[in-house]
Amino acid sequence: MESPSLVQAGTVVTTEFGYNSKIEGEVVHTQLDSALNWFRKNSLWPMPMGLACCAIELMAAGASRFDISRFGSEVMRFSPRQSDVMIVAGTVTYKMALALRRIYEQMAEPKWVIAMGACASTGGMYRSYSVLQGVDNIVPVDVYVAGCPPRPEALLDALIKLQEKVSREPITRTLKRDSGPEKYGRLGIEVTAQSIEETRSH
Repeated sequence: MESPSLVQAGTVVTTEFGYNSKIEGEVVHTQLDSALNWFRKNSLWPMPMGLACCAIELMAAGASRFDISRFGSEVMRFSPRQSDVMIVAGTVTYKMALALRRIYEQMAEPKWVIAMGACASTGGMYRSYSVLQGVDNIVPVDVYVAGCPPRPEALLDALIKLQEKVSREPITRTLKRDSGPEKYGRLGIEVTAQSIEETRSH
């Protein structure tokens, strides 16, 4: 595939780029991991968990000014069975923690999580009995986004970092599996109604 880049005295200077079938023929050489990961990283469909004000910034990232579709993530699926990456945008309360965890478990493998904003990452300014101090207590987080609230560009940067992580996964050798079916997160919290009540009481 050729593209004219310069015209001088009636002559056209061409620059070659991309895939040229005249030179390379009908064969493309690559690794299976690279090809599959290329498909995956360019079609990360988000499961938006808009729980507080960070959800407005998530909506802005999907609008025309920032255009999340440039990264293949414009298909916001509100069905966990059609999603690849959960974006937790906002404050996670203990009341919402069980629902969030249930939705995460309903997502098909491989799946990833982005914690968007200070509240989702650490509980933010809410050091109270009702707020979970970081969503990584109940689901494994792949990328953290700082800010209160973070701008849409910060979410797009997190998406790029997640794409880089996906592109390096050796999926044919080791399948990405759930890291803890019973106990989850950095504190190993078993997510049940009883455990949440115990955590609140301490």
